[in-house]
Amino acid sequence: MERIPILKMGRFLLVTIQVDLYDRLALDLEANIIGAITKNNASGVLIDISAVSIVDSFMGRILSNIASMARVLDAETVVVGMQPAVAITLVELGLPLKGVYTALNVEKGMELLRSKTLSDDAESDD
Repeated sequence: MERIPILKMGRFLLVTIQVDLYDRLALDLEANIIGAITKNNASGVLIDISAVSIVDSFMGRILSNIASMARVLDAETVVVGMQPAVAITLVELGLPLKGVYTALNVEKGMELLRSKTLSDDAESDD
């Protein structure tokens, strides 16, 4: 059984998807990420999809669900490495991807996560 690794990097989780996601694996990934956020008290999740060449409405919904569930658990979600064909498909499918921030690569995604979580921390201090 395949499993996508979830790495802890300080306050954040790093998920690098290196295989094509079929429905069962995507659902397992969703559950595993949400469990890892709770277990590690993570404030952000960075999902690298640079190796994903095909996405459908189910995968788009899974990304949106992960972001929504993470937000409820007080964590932000950034998706990085989206290939142009994937971006075009998601837009053509009309998927809103609510709560999903995007960045070009892991470095920019980590910067975005830091800025989002720092601004959240500042707002909660007010």
